[in-house]
Amino acid sequence: MEDSRIGWTKDTWNPWQGCHKVSPGCAHCYMFRWQARYGKAQDVVLRSARRTFQAPLRWHKARGAGDAPVLVFTCSLSDFFIEEADPWRAEAWAIIRATPGLTYQILTKRPERILACLPPDWGRGYPNVWLGVSVENQRWLPRLATLSQVPALVHFASFEPLLGALGDLTPSLPWLEWAIVGGESGEDRRPMELAWLLDVVAQCQRAGLPCFVKQDSAFKEGQQGRIPDAVWAIKAFPLVLAATA
Repeated sequence: MEDSRIGWTKDTWNPWQGCHKVSPGCAHCYMFRWQARYGKAQDVVLRSARRTFQAPLRWHKARGAGDAPVLVFTCSLSDFFIEEADPWRAEAWAIIRATPGLTYQILTKRPERILACLPPDWGRGYPNVWLGVSVENQRWLPRLATLSQVPALVHFASFEPLLGALGDLTPSLPWLEWAIVGGESGEDRRPMELAWLLDVVAQCQRAGLPCFVKQDSAFKEGQQGRIPDAVWAIKAFPLVLAATA
């Protein structure tokens, strides 16, 4: 899928589809609604068709010389590190390695699997890969500590859907390069207290951490109602992106 409506990316790439719920943030995941809408099994992980699997090769070829890197949210309909995808991941890494003009944003709820799933030549990290974890409440803050053990050019946290106050994030913010924060969207959205979001944004600002404010708890993605305009306007990206633009 090209031209994603997700505000913090450009395209989405799904070399495989299907997932399993592992924490409260998964409860109303749009992937399950998407799969059901098209009559697909929701909790069966399947490799995508060849054209979809190899789509980044076409996107990269279509880039003009000197164009800024294209952001690609990877596995929006699954988890890049899910166990069932182990037989296909090496081919996905090869595509990532062959398309340096694309920047892959890999967001996972399975950070404990990252190290074992990295390619042999990963080193300190591929220059076109950002690694992130989802943290929806305090119970899942340890995902940040697990991510900190993985070398990467950009480490990021998605505090979305924000389902509770996160408390003091000081231990994690100094080594992160980016944060996303927002409430849940959709008909079954769970309410987010505005104070939770404002606290995360304030902590990021004090730490000098680029932050992208995505949405209030709203019916549709990208909506907001209670968020002050000055906070809603915060749509920052990692500094490394500006350096390569």
